[in-house]
Amino acid sequence: MKYEAAMAELQSIVREMENDELDIDQMTEQLKRAQQLIKLCKDKLTKTDAEIKKILTE
Repeated sequence: MKYEAAMAELQSIVREMENDELDIDQMTEQLKRAQQLIKLCKDKLTKTDAEIKKILTE
C-alpha cells in the first residue's frame, strides 16, 4: 500500500470517528485498522528518511 493511500484511509477513519458514524463494533475494528496504517506510514517515513540520508552522504 502506498503512503498516500494509507494516509487517505486513516483520515477517513478519523473523520468517521469525529462524526460519530461508527458503532462500538465498527470503532474497535477501525481503531485496529488505524493502528496498522499508522505503523505502515511510520515505517515508510523512516525508510525514506534513511534512504535520503544515504543519498546525501554519498
